[in-house]
Parts: sequence; structure tokens; C-alpha cells
Amino acid sequence: MATATTIPTAPQNSSYRGVLRGRRKDSTPTLFPDVPIQRDTGPDALLPPGSRPERVGIARLASSSPLADAKRGTEYFLLPVRSILNHCDSDRVPFSWTVNPYRGCEFGCQYCYARYTHEYMELDSADFERKIYVKQDAGPLAGRDLGMEKVQGEHIAIGTATDPYQPAEREFGTTRAILEQMATRKGLSVSITTKSNQVVRDLDLLLRIAAHSTVHVNLSITTLRPRLARMLEPRAPRPDLRLEAVRELRNAGIAAGVFAMPVLPGLTDAEADLDALARASRDAGAQWFAARVLYLMPSAQKQFLPFLYAKFPKLARRYREWFSHSNYAPESYQREISGRIAALRTKYHLGKLPIEPARPREDAPQLNLGLDFTPAAQSPQRLTDARSLQSPLRVLTNDGR
Repeated sequence: MATATTIPTAPQNSSYRGVLRGRRKDSTPTLFPDVPIQRDTGPDALLPPGSRPERVGIARLASSSPLADAKRGTEYFLLPVRSILNHCDSDRVPFSWTVNPYRGCEFGCQYCYARYTHEYMELDSADFERKIYVKQDAGPLAGRDLGMEKVQGEHIAIGTATDPYQPAEREFGTTRAILEQMATRKGLSVSITTKSNQVVRDLDLLLRIAAHSTVHVNLSITTLRPRLARMLEPRAPRPDLRLEAVRELRNAGIAAGVFAMPVLPGLTDAEADLDALARASRDAGAQWFAARVLYLMPSAQKQFLPFLYAKFPKLARRYREWFSHSNYAPESYQREISGRIAALRTKYHLGKLPIEPARPREDAPQLNLGLDFTPAAQSPQRLTDARSLQSPLRVLTNDGR
């Protein structure tokens, strides 16, 4: 079995709706942000207890957030926020607005780059899956934010830092509250990225949104091997359940595809493994297959490298070499994976990462546009279904890097 470059291959082996829905929010980082200053190395790190400056901003809000529940070794806090939509001005991501209904994520993915967001609240990144902050008054705030002039015609990406369908969603329904507001609007452009099959619970809302806007769903699947997936993503649903969610979404006429993100060197990058994932995505009706190599920030390294040393020690040494001076894998490796993914898309007739164009303003007439990059195996009847024509209209020009 071939693997990329010289990396060794790993052994095969709600609802609390109403009062408890999101309130205010500081800026939430987007998909691949710049490395923030690490709090544990700042000038306050050596101060004696009790002499630190008073908390401000999101750290102050988090420290005063009441505990709402505790189960499965996780605490859930109610976080007051100022807004639900967060403006994104990074040129590295193709959208203008992000929504993260929760801070922290109970799935506990070993490699998750977003762990550093807890450091903004003066919490250790290790608390990322143990202390979940539920944004209060999410529905009313989303309704207000969606009415802003500057949001009109811009893409809104849900789930860029934390999963909108993590276990907390069953109790608090924050994501659904936001979608309920989106379902009352016209001319939106919305995407959802998740590792959870729980997204199909909201098919009714997705169909209502799709009737007057564009919406697509990205299911994140790193590997088809259930044992490895459980090690890497301890509390996320099994890969087969995520693929079944793709199938259900497509059968309902919702545009959906698979994100093989991140590709983990030596763990999930084998040609046979990626081929199997691309083939399974095609068979589930996915319209696109996109991949990106691991982005490993210092806060994520504190979690991921000890995990590798315990489970894959030879691999851990190579990761330390690669990521000690950069958050990115070497360019040559990224290019190799990019080429491999491009070849798989061609082989299985899958599209690239979808990004929808700016939508008309809410009061403008709707255009009936669509792009057919559905797998050849899809039936003609599916292609003529009016709902399936609300698939994404444009794709990125990169090859998944």
C-alpha cells in the first residue's frame, strides 16, 4: 500500500430552546487562521496567583457564564454573546461570514486546530472538549444579524471552528434556532460543515432554506477505518453514519459532499485509504470530494503530539520535525496530496470544494441556476428534481490544498 512521500504508514488496525440559545459573541476564528499569541507564554504567565489583571472581553464573559449542565465528563456553560454572525476578512477562506453556535467541541478530535479558541477565554486548550460554551439567545440574535445590510448577498459558513452538531446540540438546540431564522429569509447562501449525522434531524429546515436560498452540507470524514476514527475523533459519529447522512441529504435534494479534512500524514494518506473514501463518497451520492492536509497549531500540538507518541511513536518524531517551525506540512507533501485528490475526483466523477456565488438581495427576484457535477451513477430522475438543482454553482480553483 503506497503512502505519500517518506512518512511511514500507521498499522492497519432541545431542547433548552428560548432562554438557553446563544446571546453575544466576540470574534470567532475561521477555518485556517493565523497563529495567535500563546497565552501560557505571555507576560502574565509568571505572575503569582491573585495578581493577574482583571479579565476582559470574552474571558470575562466566560468566567461569569453559569453552569447549565454536566454529563459525560463535560460541563456546559451559558455564554452571553453580542452577535451570532462573525465577519471574516481572511483572504485564505472563500466566505465573508461564519457561525459557530458553540465554543469548544465535545467530539475531542486529537488534531483539532481550533483548540486555541479556548485560550481567548483564558482556559487551557485541553479544556476544549470538557468545557462547552453554549451561545445564548442564538435565535433572536441570528434574526437580527441576518437583517444587516452588509450580510446581504454574502456567504455564511456554519461550523468553521466547532461542530454545530456536537452532542450539546441535542440538549440546547442552538444550531436549529439559527436555521429557523434562516428559513424565514430569502436569497441567503449558507453552508454547514459537520462530522455528525445529526444534521439530518434538520432536513425540514434545510429544505425550507433551499426553497428560497442556496444551502449545502459538508460531511467531514477523515478515514473509513472505524478503529482509527475512534482514536482520532473519540466522540464523533462513526464514518459509516456520516456517509449515510450524505445519502439522506442527497435523497432529499440537499446539495452535499465530503471533506477529507484533515489528511493526516502517515495515518490517513495512503492511496488505498483515500481511494476507498472517495469511492464511498461517490456511492453515497456526494457531489464533491475535497481534502486539506493537517494544519497543526501550537495549541493543537500540545494535544496531538502526546497522542502520537503514545500510539504511533515513530510517526510522532516525524511530525515534530515537520511542525516544529511551521503549522503546515512541507510544500512538496501538500502538492503530492493535492495531486492525489485531484486524480480521485476525476476517477469517481466528483466535483471540487463548492462555494456558492453571492445571492440576490432578499427583495430581489430569484434566479433558477444550477450546476450538474453529480456522479454519473445518479439517476436522470434525480437530476431533474427541482430541489437537486440548488446545488453549489461555483467551485474553488485549488485542488484541495
